[in-house]
Amino acid sequence: MDYLPIFADLKRRPCLVVGGNEIAWRKTRMLLKAGADVKVIASTLSPEFQHAIAQQQIDYLGETFQPEDLDGIFLAIAATERKALNALVYQSANQRQVLVNVVDDTQRCSFIVPSIVDRSPIIVAVSSSGKAPVLARLVRQQLEALLPHHLGAMADIAGRFRSRLAEKVTAFSARRRFWEQAFSGRFASQVAAGNHEQAEQTLEDLSNGLEDRGEVALIGAGPGDPGLLTLRALQLMQQADVVLYDYLVSDDVMDLVRRDAEWVCVGKKAGFHSVPQSETNRLIVQYAEQGKRVVRLKGGDPFVFGRGGEELEVLFDRNIPFEVVPGITAAAGATAYAGIPLTHRDYAQTAMFVTGHLKPDGKQLDWRTLARGNQTLVIYMGLMNSRDIQLQLIQHGRAPDTPIAIIERGTQRAQKVFKGQLDGLAELAQQAESPSLIVIGEVVNLSEKLHWFGKQEQPLQSATRQPTAVVKLA
Repeated sequence: MDYLPIFADLKRRPCLVVGGNEIAWRKTRMLLKAGADVKVIASTLSPEFQHAIAQQQIDYLGETFQPEDLDGIFLAIAATERKALNALVYQSANQRQVLVNVVDDTQRCSFIVPSIVDRSPIIVAVSSSGKAPVLARLVRQQLEALLPHHLGAMADIAGRFRSRLAEKVTAFSARRRFWEQAFSGRFASQVAAGNHEQAEQTLEDLSNGLEDRGEVALIGAGPGDPGLLTLRALQLMQQADVVLYDYLVSDDVMDLVRRDAEWVCVGKKAGFHSVPQSETNRLIVQYAEQGKRVVRLKGGDPFVFGRGGEELEVLFDRNIPFEVVPGITAAAGATAYAGIPLTHRDYAQTAMFVTGHLKPDGKQLDWRTLARGNQTLVIYMGLMNSRDIQLQLIQHGRAPDTPIAIIERGTQRAQKVFKGQLDGLAELAQQAESPSLIVIGEVVNLSEKLHWFGKQEQPLQSATRQPTAVVKLA
């Protein structure tokens, strides 16, 4: 280990920065954030330094550095473009046993500044010992994505509760189990949602021996590419005790679920055994009432043709706590990966999303509105009813030669995009498999220029009057 990783208390301690450029300001800003009493020496000052001096946030000692300026200083940073001056600062600091860092010069550093993930009071520092600072920053970026921003608030609340817990729970091992349960249970979810008073009450309940209640997270898994998951979705998937998922959730997304969680498929798919919605609702309630952390994972967004609202109504009626994590709906994700903008100033001023599946007693679609020009029509689950869709749209005024696309497994490695015209929709649909999305409108033609995901193949001749193109991954 080349360096001892420590966290220094800089509050009200004098620190000297030599240099007034942008890099020096970044270091100064970090020191100010830690509460240091910052002094600066520089011949020229950036606008940020000038503003900070005017606001009396830092002390300006002048243009010229003298070794005596280090007297009484706790640590120093040299960040000038003059190597000789940087070397003088280093030598003078060493003589006075003052910690010193010369920016981008590891050989003249008695301490180094790591890449920092700040979730105060939780701080994570990453260092390559000066050998690969860019790599250290990349590691920090990955940690930024993994560590939720509410960690700091959770630590603050926990810190205030520690003394009360020690009075109630005297055994160290029991307190450790308490915090393990709290940090991975309802307390953590309440802090994440900003409900700090409820979170404090949850700690009180747990300390009194009351069991932590189960909870449900309704999560949108997006159209298939795991890279489109939100950070909150990934965090909850890694904490779940039980995951109830649909067929539309891709295998790549399911690979990110906590390994030892219980997986329960409650999907609905034509030609396969389907779980009735009432049974899905019953299972969600059952697992939650057992005190488990339940994730209800749905393809796309749970509130866009996902019946998520119906499931949450059941939870509300049973007084089961829940949260919702939105996902990228297929209409946005699949079209973007196919190079089809939903709106365009020249071709479509509106976009409409409809489902090809309705309740048996549901109202008929307003075909006259759906058939209007200068708009993009996106139809979910429409393959089986593609002939009716084709006939109704043409009958109500949409031009037979309107460009169409069917996007199969959008955003996934197996994505295919079938393209043709509206009067050939029914036949084109026979080439595609579920899950697929139907897109109707002039914006489809823009995919010739804008497609970026996958490989554009030569048009394939279909039985319709016009050729049909298919785009798929190589």
